[in-house]
Amino acid sequence: MAPRRSTGSKTPSKTPADPRRRNRRGRKRQETYSSYIFRVLRQIHPDTGISKKAMDVMNSFVGDIFERLAMEAGRLARNNDKATLSSREIQTAVRLHLPGDLARHAISEGSKSIAKFTANKSSISA
Repeated sequence: MAPRRSTGSKTPSKTPADPRRRNRRGRKRQETYSSYIFRVLRQIHPDTGISKKAMDVMNSFVGDIFERLAMEAGRLARNNDKATLSSREIQTAVRLHLPGDLARHAISEGSKSIAKFTANKSSISA
């Protein structure tokens, strides 16, 4: 026995009734660091603004550095026959890619964040 057809219209409509919903489905989400860049700018220079072009440049810069560090950390993990990235691989990638004082500052901030995370994680589970 064949499945029953609905009693509505003979051909199903492929476009939604609401034209605003049509564009939302096909749109891919664009990941950006703009809000975080702006927060840091406010912490460092509260009275300074940033143009859209400058924000695009900074966003591209942060994305590029992130990708370089992730690729290097992945290479380091693969060379040591590990399947999981740890803070140690990230720290080594930072030392390799960032110059002197910037690397030291990044490592200290990362270590501080990891310590805060583990302290918070242990207080929740306890």
